[in-house]
This record gives sequence, C-alpha cells and structure tokens, in this order.
Amino acid sequence: MLRRRPILMFALAFLLAIGLFRMLPDRQTRTLDRDQINVNRVTHPNESESSRLLDLNNDPSNNRLISKLNHNPEIQIINHNRNDQSHYYEHEATVKFKTPLTKDQLNQIEKDIDASKSKTLGNLYMFRSNSKTTTQLLLYFRAREDIEYAEPNFILLQNEATLPNDIFYQEQYQWNLPVIETEKGWDISKGDKNIIIAVVDTGVDLDHPDLRHKLVKGYNAIDDNNNPNDDNGHGTHVAGIIASETNNSEGVAGITWYNQIMPVKTLAKDGYGYTFDIAKGIVWATDHGADVINLSLGNYQPATVLKEAIDYAYDKGVVLVAASGNDATNQPSYPAAFDEVLSVSAIGYSGERASFSNYGNYIDVAAPGIDIPSTYFENQYAALSGTSMASPHVSGLAGLILSTNPKLSNKEVMEIIRSSSYDIGERGKDEYYGNGLIDVNRALAAAKRK
Repeated sequence: MLRRRPILMFALAFLLAIGLFRMLPDRQTRTLDRDQINVNRVTHPNESESSRLLDLNNDPSNNRLISKLNHNPEIQIINHNRNDQSHYYEHEATVKFKTPLTKDQLNQIEKDIDASKSKTLGNLYMFRSNSKTTTQLLLYFRAREDIEYAEPNFILLQNEATLPNDIFYQEQYQWNLPVIETEKGWDISKGDKNIIIAVVDTGVDLDHPDLRHKLVKGYNAIDDNNNPNDDNGHGTHVAGIIASETNNSEGVAGITWYNQIMPVKTLAKDGYGYTFDIAKGIVWATDHGADVINLSLGNYQPATVLKEAIDYAYDKGVVLVAASGNDATNQPSYPAAFDEVLSVSAIGYSGERASFSNYGNYIDVAAPGIDIPSTYFENQYAALSGTSMASPHVSGLAGLILSTNPKLSNKEVMEIIRSSSYDIGERGKDEYYGNGLIDVNRALAAAKRK
C-alpha cells in the first residue's frame, strides 16, 4: 500500500497540473485535461475510512475463463487469428424458423435430434441434443425449408481485465468521476427515476445497501424467471458504477443520482453466457421499458441472433452501449462493433489507453476503466479493471442525457456523446479513443440546448 500511494498521488498531481492547459482552444490539447480532482475514500458501509476494498483473489478473470473453456471437451473453439478466439457449446444450435413451430412440429424435431433441452423466444429456438454434435445439428436444420438461419449457440464473456490482484487491495479512490467532469454535469442534471438503464450481465445483488433502492423489476433469462440475483459480482459492479446510491453517507457514488437500474441476468456464475440468453435478455429489457442497455460482454463472432436483438432494441429507440473487450487487439468485438451500439474503450489515470483495451475503427468513445471502485455482490465493494468498467460510465451518461432531454432519440443521444467527448490521442477520431474521453458536463449542456 505504501509503494502504491506515491504513484497514485503523482498521477493525481499530474492530472491537476495539465489542467492549466484548459485555456487553450477547444479540442486542441492532446493530453487529458481535468482541473478539479476531488479524492473520495471508498469504504464499506458502517466501517471506518481506513477500510479497504474487497480482496478479489477468487474473482474470475477472462484468462481463467478462456483457459477453462479451452479445456472443456463440450466447448468448441473458433480461432480468428493467432490470439483471438470465440467459443460455442457443443451439441447446441440456435435456430430461427420462418413461423413459430406447432407443438407437433417441435416434438418431431426434438425426437429427430435426440433433444435433451429446448428454449423458445417467438420463432427463435435453442436446441440441445444428447447425441448430435453442433455440426450435425446445423446440417439437419439447414436442410429444412422452414428456417431463416441456424448457427451455434455462441458464448460471450464478461469484459473484465486480467490484472494483478494486489491492485484491487491498493486502489481506494474514485478518480473516475472527476476526470469525466461528472460533478459539473450534476449542476445540469442528477438523473430522473423514470429513465431506466438495463444492465444485461450476471444480474445484480438485489439486497446491496447501495443499490436496493435503485432497482426496478428485472429478469433472469437463463432460468426464465424474475430472480436476477447476482452470483458472480460483475453485474453488481457494473450497476454500481452507473447508479450506486449517491449522497447517502456510505459506499461509492454512482454517475447518476436518480436513474434506476433494470437487472437482467444473462451470464452465469462463471461469468459467461450464450447468445440465445443474451438476445432474450435484450429483447425483454426493451419490451419492459429500458431506455438504455449496458452490455459489458462480448466475443469476436457477429452472431445473427445477437444482431437481431440489437436491431430490435435500436429500432424501439433504446440506446445501446457495449465494452470493446480486453485482449489489446483490433479484432472487432461484438456486440460493440455493431453500428447500432456505442463501443467503449478504457483509459487509465492520466488518459493513456489501458494496456488491455481493444481498439479499432469501430471505437466510439473512451471512459475510465482501471481500478474502478464500485459495489460488489454479497453486500461488498471492490475495485475492478476492464472495458466492462468503462462501458457503464457511458451508459450512465446516456441516462443523464435522456433525463435532461427525454425527447431525444437514441441516435441523437449517441451523437451527443460522440461530439461532446474530449479529444485525446491523435487529433480527431482515432482507433484507440474513438472520438475521445466522454465529458458529462459538455454532453448535458448539449442535450439541454437541443
């Protein structure tokens, strides 16, 4: 802890120093420019200020997840290049029929493929077979004339970065809110409880003291019930960045004071989930009033079922935000790379791109993503790093924009976020930061003028 604090204070001093360049013409400075850094200690509820954040020694990371998937005989691998992979579950297929199946048709198909399980969403079905491989299932379904498409049930991972666990012990400051001008933005809007932000993830800790008053009815797409309780921690952390209860004398502050969270569980305890369930969660959130959907998850396969769910939500006016991924690659990650989605990369304390953050011409904006303190499951708090942590900053901003001006379309909200961002890196849009670091104050001022 003693070795880490000088480094942190140097970073904060550096941010204060470069604030002197604020007088230069708008969008000319190439370094991060923030002139007021208020340091807030993060504590557990009802404990002293010396409390530390949760030790995440047992927290799952993508490297461990990928290794686990790669050694699971039921999981198949798609190698996009030497480094980047996608996965799907063997013996399963997602199939869209031209019309919903009758009970007799479904029974016959389940008999033909020796089905052990099936799920349905309208005329979209997921089948699992006891004996047939995914390849055999796809051959069976693609030979039929009544389908629109058949594809594997791809696996999407939570986009949390793999970093040394000791960082989670040592980082105790919410540096992320001042550098995106959140405090100034709060003078314009602190949010509106009628603007709902859905977190499609591992669920949310429904009893967390910093979140329980900020939640609306949610959904568990895995078990098809109304219990989206978090058994992993990732979704709770994402939700807390957006809307942890602010100004309540405990825990951490959220970007929005008043917007509410819709918890939608689509990722299981191990931190990954299937395209069918994720698509189902997106559709459910859209149909139940979500104005913004945060997707801190992804892989490198542009699954049709996922794209259709994204299109459905976008066409209904939902603002969609997704993490770009944590493999330091320019391989397009989905859903972030879909045109209808705001893609978010991650930065560190002084504005540098996080070493793990994916990049490419599909990146829209950047947001803080290193050592971000937030809520965690089982009534805890933790500091995590990843583009998963960057994405909810943008989702929270989208919620504040709609709170400021609810008449804006999703396209207008996305454009405000892009155009109001603070240009860092190469001049103009670039592959590491997109249009730049989000700026809450600028964005809300622009929304107010519309």
